[in-house]
Amino acid sequence: MNAIVALCHFCELHGPRTLFCTEVLHAPLPQGAGAGDGPGQGEPAEEEEGGIQMSSRIRAHSPAEGASAESSSPGPKKSDMCERFRSLAAGHPGYISHDKETSIKYVSHQHPNHPQLFSIVRQACVRSLSCEVCPGREGPIFFGDEQHGFVFSHTFFIKDSLARGFQRWYSIVAIMMDRIYLINSWPFLLAKIRGIIDGLQGKALRVFEAEQFGCPQRAQRMNTAFTPFLHQRNGNAARSLTSLTSDDHLWACLHTSFAWLLKACGSRLTEKLLEGAPTEDTLVQMEKLADLEEESESWANSEAEEERAPALLEGVERRELSKSSTDSLRSDCAGWQPRKLSVFKSLRHMRQVLGAPSFRTLAWHVLMGNQVIWKSRDAELVQSAFDVLRTMLPVGCVRIIPYSGQYEEAYRCNFLGLSPHVQVPPHVLSSEFAVTVEARPAARSNPNLAGCEDDQSLSKYEFVVTSGSPVAADRVGPTILNKIEAALTNQNLSVDVVDQCLICLKEEWMNKVKVLFKFTKVDSRPKEDTQKLLSILGASEEDNVKLLKFWMTGLSKTYKSHLMSTVRSPTASESRS
Repeated sequence: MNAIVALCHFCELHGPRTLFCTEVLHAPLPQGAGAGDGPGQGEPAEEEEGGIQMSSRIRAHSPAEGASAESSSPGPKKSDMCERFRSLAAGHPGYISHDKETSIKYVSHQHPNHPQLFSIVRQACVRSLSCEVCPGREGPIFFGDEQHGFVFSHTFFIKDSLARGFQRWYSIVAIMMDRIYLINSWPFLLAKIRGIIDGLQGKALRVFEAEQFGCPQRAQRMNTAFTPFLHQRNGNAARSLTSLTSDDHLWACLHTSFAWLLKACGSRLTEKLLEGAPTEDTLVQMEKLADLEEESESWANSEAEEERAPALLEGVERRELSKSSTDSLRSDCAGWQPRKLSVFKSLRHMRQVLGAPSFRTLAWHVLMGNQVIWKSRDAELVQSAFDVLRTMLPVGCVRIIPYSGQYEEAYRCNFLGLSPHVQVPPHVLSSEFAVTVEARPAARSNPNLAGCEDDQSLSKYEFVVTSGSPVAADRVGPTILNKIEAALTNQNLSVDVVDQCLICLKEEWMNKVKVLFKFTKVDSRPKEDTQKLLSILGASEEDNVKLLKFWMTGLSKTYKSHLMSTVRSPTASESRS
């Protein structure tokens, strides 16, 4: 992530000052930033964590070198700074971390070496500790502009027994030019920076309590005759952060934390090049992930409230329900990503295991949106079967309960995994809107797997597909099912080609769904016009109509809201009239 993270302090004599900052270097280090970047060149490697190799750029400086570096530095003059508020001693070149994976270097020092970066960090420091402050003077805030960059700032107090009010004011700022990226990283930055602040405040509080126990300052000040505070301070009143926390390795630890923060924040969000408009599966997946993050955040907030007050039984039940729905959504989102299929390797493999007639019955029910109940002792087998079957449907039409100890109604899921001893209600077994697949122990080896050495785990099962409304062999079925079977039976097509073919077929029929949705739900056309439209789309058969209506439930909220906003706009109404 191209950003700078800095620790700032408000000095009572000199105002806001930058104490410590960490920046990302993609190019070779600038001249004067330290010699011997690689380990083994005078730079001892200290530790390696998360692919980042930590080292300290410590080398000998002659007085002449130090003087020349100080004269050319863009930072404030030595006379303008409190010596006790220096993070690194004079002549200390700072710290550097090498990321082996990306060849990026994370460099920490008191001020950026580049004059323009120094100006940006300086302005962010001043604004974070003066005008850009949230209520209470402690907490996160966002500000910035295109010229000077955008800033995430978190102000906080550190306990000090010798300071006015027994505390000093600090801030941690993250500066970057990409406003959208910084805003999207707000929850992550807030949680991690809050953790760093809690660590600093905890160390300082222990030192403060120890000092107050030995020599209480409040009583001593009350017994002292009133004099202006600034004139009565002795030389020990201005104390460094290292002294306040009693941590001699504070700056090395902050360098490690800031370097990890920059690497992790840059790795959690990636840009992907999309050719053309995003597909419905992509839009639905993005919406599900956004809902998941929002629900997880609200759940975390509810947990914090429950810690403050005793939890009632209703609250616990609600929380469990929320957790189960969150876990279901998490597994649903995770399942959309490519994963290794340990049992069923592809649709073609499943068709071979089940047999062509049973697979066609199962696939027909899947495409129609009927409930698929898979009963087996092996939960991994059930999960693998659902991972394969879900590829025939749009992401928005998939609702999975991978393995349950009781029957769940069809409105909750269209894929349900059950253990063999779970009883399915009789009306479901006889319903035309459900299909059951039972993996029973096989008395003899499955003839469909003869000659397949890789399917030994499946040879011990006999798969029985039953439904209250079996699909007739001569039934035409939906068009997309016939095309899928044609692709599966064509041995000249590899599994990867069949997968791409399936994606194209789903996009083709999702486009028909979009047209039908706008025609019927938005424009409210009569049934006669709808029949003509279905004929034009080549979907006038009963099975095709049922499929389109079911797939309509998988349209993204983004597409639906876009259509509704377009219809309600004045220009759209004028064009229609």
